[in-house]
Amino acid sequence: DVAREYTEQWHHQQQIRDATHREPLYSPHFFAPVLDAFMRAMPHAYRNTAAADGAEVEVEITGEAGGRWFVRRNSANWELFVEAGKMPEAALSIPQEAAWRLFTKGMHPEQARSLATVRGDRSLADPFFETVAVLA
Repeated sequence: DVAREYTEQWHHQQQIRDATHREPLYSPHFFAPVLDAFMRAMPHAYRNTAAADGAEVEVEITGEAGGRWFVRRNSANWELFVEAGKMPEAALSIPQEAAWRLFTKGMHPEQARSLATVRGDRSLADPFFETVAVLA
């Protein structure tokens, strides 16, 4: 509940800043928790993605507030980790400015894909670009 409230407040504040051409709220103190909370949607986004047990996808959000997360397939589902378990089958990197917009439906998946770098099995990176991390 706290993460939902915080990300909603941050998101609305950022929309206002964008609309009024004010400086974005990208300081790591405020923005890093938003990105981390949004990344919690990854296991759900991957829920219908077939992969071998132990398959792993690395997601790097670049920028001062960004970080690195890993989604790993186990026998029943996908789980989110902040450390790699092994060499990932796919890895993607996307700027923080694009990531939050993608997660909040403020950017079309194809536009986000054009701003990202993907290595390895591209089909395992695809669910990332369909992720919605807010209640919309």
